[in-house]
Amino acid sequence: MRIAIVAESFLPLMNGVTHSILRVLDHLQDRGDDVLVIAPSGDDGAREDQVKGAEVHRLPAVPLAGYANVRVALGGVYRVKRILAEYAPDVVHLASPFVLGWRAAQAAHQLGIPTVAVYQTEIPSYAGRYGVPFLENWAWNRVENIHLLATRTLVPSTFALNQLRGRGIPRVRMWRRGVDTARFAPGKRDDGWRASVAPGGERIIGYVGRLAVEKQVKDLAALAGIPNTRLVVVGDGPQRDALEAALPHAAFTGFLGGDHLARAVASFDLFVHPGEFETFCQTIQEAMASGVPVVATGRGGPLDLVENSRTGWLYEPGDLAAMRTRVQDLVGDDAKRRAFAAAAHASVQGRTWPALCTELVQHYADVIAGASVPPPKTSRAGASS
Repeated sequence: MRIAIVAESFLPLMNGVTHSILRVLDHLQDRGDDVLVIAPSGDDGAREDQVKGAEVHRLPAVPLAGYANVRVALGGVYRVKRILAEYAPDVVHLASPFVLGWRAAQAAHQLGIPTVAVYQTEIPSYAGRYGVPFLENWAWNRVENIHLLATRTLVPSTFALNQLRGRGIPRVRMWRRGVDTARFAPGKRDDGWRASVAPGGERIIGYVGRLAVEKQVKDLAALAGIPNTRLVVVGDGPQRDALEAALPHAAFTGFLGGDHLARAVASFDLFVHPGEFETFCQTIQEAMASGVPVVATGRGGPLDLVENSRTGWLYEPGDLAAMRTRVQDLVGDDAKRRAFAAAAHASVQGRTWPALCTELVQHYADVIAGASVPPPKTSRAGASS
């Protein structure tokens, strides 16, 4: 196949979208497909390079206000249309489309190229967290227009499936995320690393993710004072300074990747994720693969990943007292925690990236073959540009 992947964010920024794209690129490279990635330029001004056998076309971009390492591509539909026309892909993969992805959806439609749009980020719901709730309806309008125009939409969870179908989006299919069960495994647990962050031998309560408002990491302050525990926060982002002040007794490691991340996650006793706007939550799946039980909010992707009273606990969004109670339940009961850990580990075996990427390629093949009929050129008001 000849595939164009339009990435709303990409290297050097490492997040869930970038991580998924890199795993897809691994698979497509192994298959021998031709791949072009269209992405915003990095902060170093890079325009073109190559990643995992794919050519990367960089578009000029500017940093997002308040989140400097997130960059927004400049230019209009015509520029993306020209790139796609020259490359002539069989299919366009829209990775978490919103700004650049909206232009690409229009460009591909005008060129008659089928599109697979991957809904991966609940951007409209971020508006309230960032103090601009009046933009939420506009943002949903944009999301709806993108997915109305797409030949097929892929979502990572039952919650996201119902969410988009409830908004009238047709041609929606499930496509979950893989996990590297060789890298993320119980055997990566490291007593030396544990001693470095919890020298008193405390039970380690861990969080992994971006330190941004929408992740609600500040909610972890509700865990302060639980006896014989140490909170460890892995990740970086614009809220780091504020969170270090709000969580004075936590250990902050900064960003960790690769085997360093796998070692840290496997060394947790419990993983907690307070974010309410996760369409999937890959870090939960990596914790489970590492044999670590999870406490997470009962909304979004975690509903599919965490089985109450077997692999972890879910709590009602906003009920921080319940979060604390669930954490106390597991850190205070070694036998229960070990049972949950074993069940969590078993629950994600078989969810490999090669298996999930094989599913993705079948979605490509379906739209190329015309299994989904492209929609008429219609959109909902207010989402042009």
